[in-house]
Amino acid sequence: MPSRLNPYISFDGEARSAMEFYREVFGGTLSLNTFGEFGEEKAGDAADKIMHAMLETDSGFTLMGADVPPGMEHKAGNNIAVSVSGEDAGELRGYWDKLSADGAVSVPLEKQMWGDVFGMCTDRFGITWMVNIAQRPA
Repeated sequence: MPSRLNPYISFDGEARSAMEFYREVFGGTLSLNTFGEFGEEKAGDAADKIMHAMLETDSGFTLMGADVPPGMEHKAGNNIAVSVSGEDAGELRGYWDKLSADGAVSVPLEKQMWGDVFGMCTDRFGITWMVNIAQRPA
């Protein structure tokens, strides 16, 4: 398998619902593993929390996520955004519509000065997304 780079998002108890939501947005196959499945002795109340989730889509996307392990503090920040880009306007607008629903739009999805259609939103789980629809050369 070749090396790959993909986002891995930490959640504070919402990994299951967030990853299921992203499966609705992007489609694909979602695998979920809980702390309890792996016999995490310290899991206690976190036995049903997600230790590792991986969404692999037909478009070639891989998105991973997990709940913060027992005993660790969740530190939310604004130091990362997940970017989805390409030329398939219908597909990308579909992602945008679902990601921005029940979220907050900071940059509306519209044509930008560089010629592409771009938007930025924060989804209902607090994750920032950037969607860029590249304009095909004339």
